[in-house]
Amino acid sequence: MFVQEMKASIKQIEKAKKLSELAKIAGLEWKRDFLDIDLSDEDLSYDTFTHVDLSGANLRDADFSDADLRGINLRYADLRGINLRYADLRDTDLRDADLRGVDLGDAYLNGANLSGVNLSGANLRYADLSGTNLSGANLRYANLKYADLSGANLSDTLLSDADLGYAYLKDTNLSGAYLEKAILGQSVARNHFLKSIREAFGNFVQITIKDRFGTSNEEKLTSLLSSMKTNKIGN
Repeated sequence: MFVQEMKASIKQIEKAKKLSELAKIAGLEWKRDFLDIDLSDEDLSYDTFTHVDLSGANLRDADFSDADLRGINLRYADLRGINLRYADLRDTDLRDADLRGVDLGDAYLNGANLSGVNLSGANLRYADLSGTNLSGANLRYANLKYADLSGANLSDTLLSDADLGYAYLKDTNLSGAYLEKAILGQSVARNHFLKSIREAFGNFVQITIKDRFGTSNEEKLTSLLSSMKTNKIGN
């Protein structure tokens, strides 16, 4: 029992040292550079880290749920397995970060730069990604159910096997996106999705889509898009 308590105390002291480093910067509006800092496995939920530079940091498996991370620089950071549920990541720089398997459910990411990010297998259910730059990102097997992707840039993204069920896709840029075996929802999400494809590709579609309702090959999808010209799609 004593050994366990000692180990717990040591861990708390080590955590306190790391957090004290960050606390010193709080009064300086987070202007210090924390390049390559190791905060893996730390519980930093509900904390505030606005405008701090954590580029290249190791934050693997850390808990940042409900944290305020607005304007933070996380470029090239290792964020694998991190919990960012309900976190505020508006206007953050996440370019080239590793976000495999990250939990971003219900997170606020509008205006964030996620260009080239690896989000394979990530949970983005109900996330606010409106106006977000996801160009060239890897979203394979990602859960984007009910996510708000309105006005987002998804050009050249890998979305194969991603779940886009009921996602809001109004004015989403899908040019060059790879969508094989992507799962689509019904109603508004599906209509906006097809509308975005039509606007991006016209009748020259170079992707295939497989959804839970069956498989649509290029020829069938082209025919569907052509018929949409005479049919009104809900806005």
